[in-house]
Amino acid sequence: MTKSVIRIESGAGEPAIEAIDPKKVVSGEPVSTTENLYTSDSERFFSGIWSSTEGKWRVSYDEEEFCILLAGKVALTDAEGKTETFGAGEAFVIPAGFRGTWETLEPVRKLYAIATA
Repeated sequence: MTKSVIRIESGAGEPAIEAIDPKKVVSGEPVSTTENLYTSDSERFFSGIWSSTEGKWRVSYDEEEFCILLAGKVALTDAEGKTETFGAGEAFVIPAGFRGTWETLEPVRKLYAIATA
C-alpha cells in the first residue's frame, strides 16, 4: 500500500496546556502548550508545535527529539554542566539518554519531531 505525504498545519491539533511538574521545576513557574499535529500508526513518532513560558526544570529523555525554534531562546545544560543556548531559527537534537535541565530564557515556540524506541 502506497502512503501519501501528510500536510502539517498549526491549528489542526487540540492544544494541551499544562504547568511543568512542580517536582521538576528549578526556577520560575513554567507553563507549556503542546499541539501534537501528527502521530504515526505505530505511535512511535510524533510531531507538532510546543511552547513554554520562562522557567527552568529538570529533564530526562528516553526519546530522540529534533527541534527547530520558531521563537524565543532556550538553554539546555547536561548532567556534566555543559550548556548549549539556542534562539529562533536554530535547530538541534536532544538524544535519548540526555539528562539535565531545560531553561526557557525567553518565551519559546518550537516545531518538534520525536521518535521513541
